Amino acid sequence: MIPLKDSVPTKAFPVVTVIIIGINVLVFGYEIYLGKGNENFISTYGLVPSNLTNPFYAEFDGNLNPFLSIFSSMFVHAGYLHLIGNMLYMWIFGNNVEDSMGPLRFILFYLLTGALAALSHVATEPAGKIPMVGASGAISGILGAYLLLFPRAKVLTLIFIGLFARLATIPAVWVLLFWIILNVINGTVSLGSRGSGGVAWFAHIGGFGAGLLLIKLFRRPDYMRGLRMR
Repeated sequence: MIPLKDSVPTKAFPVVTVIIIGINVLVFGYEIYLGKGNENFISTYGLVPSNLTNPFYAEFDGNLNPFLSIFSSMFVHAGYLHLIGNMLYMWIFGNNVEDSMGPLRFILFYLLTGALAALSHVATEPAGKIPMVGASGAISGILGAYLLLFPRAKVLTLIFIGLFARLATIPAVWVLLFWIILNVINGTVSLGSRGSGGVAWFAHIGGFGAGLLLIKLFRRPDYMRGLRMR
């Protein structure tokens, strides 16, 4: 399922959401400019779990403090589809979550859930040497928040059935529950093949859980008053 649009209007322009999308696009443009040097860029600014869990950073090359890579990795992507998929989710769901908090709270929420997502990945793969990159951990936090804020919202979704595709309007609760259940299943299966790369499923799960837990602390108490969904 690929979400395309939701039914929740925003009360204010989502300036932080747009800025975050813009930063990710600019960083990816720089990665393209680097060409083959892109691999060194990802190794430097991606999150390498073993650099965090090794107290002496024995295998760290000194270019970036490994704790800073928790945050830098949120703005680095491994390819076009990786970037486009993350930014699509960011735009559809992030603008409403930002609207519920205001710009400053949203920045803190985004970075905090992204950091907790990254640490969830490190906890399940502490000796990992493959860099983790992408905004999906922080975006997973946004999805968890959205689930509690707007479970009855309608999401226009592109559904693939074999070789066929169709559009359907589905309640947000089912779209997001399907998403997190799929991540839990894949994450559980991946436990037997840790260290082989691929998707950081537990970063998604950790970020989603963080969003669920933190939304009440960050949401403006008066936000839902007068909000009408299309």
